[in-house]
Amino acid sequence: MPDRFGGCLSGCFTRSGDARPWAGCAGGPPRALCWSCATYAAVLLGRELTRSAHGAIRIESAGFAGLGRPCPPVAVEVAAALGLDLSGHRSKQLTSATVSDADLIIVMDEAQARALHALFGCDLRDVLILGDLDPEPIETRVIQDPVEQPKNVFERCYSRINRCVSQLVQAVADSTERAAPQRQPELTT
Repeated sequence: MPDRFGGCLSGCFTRSGDARPWAGCAGGPPRALCWSCATYAAVLLGRELTRSAHGAIRIESAGFAGLGRPCPPVAVEVAAALGLDLSGHRSKQLTSATVSDADLIIVMDEAQARALHALFGCDLRDVLILGDLDPEPIETRVIQDPVEQPKNVFERCYSRINRCVSQLVQAVADSTERAAPQRQPELTT
């Protein structure tokens, strides 16, 4: 799995310096918060984690602007072509409570990670720049914000998010498998 930029996954699956997997955090199901133009990523991640039997992870989407705003029609159209329904989604406000409740915060670029740290004091080890997981050669870790762009930009953005989410789902599955108690082989005599 690509880990190009300073070990982006190295701290994502352990909490508070202990060796427990992220998928086994105390205090209820782990929570991932997708920030910024990440509704598609949040919905996709939730669907894929549920499909892979790790659906106990709660996925939310929040941002700074446009409280209650629906997804742009082109976003809904492109997501629908990929099998995701964003038609009922409404934007939610990012608050200190949503940030502190999250076990992992998924952002689209480094500026968003720095803003979260500056505004809410979150530990940058709890922030994942999703583009860092892209298994294909990349020019930038930034996942472009497609808002107010043509349909092909949404398609390109969502394609990259699909690749990155697939890698994250695999990392969660691997983390969960490592944490599962190992069955001892039965001895037969």
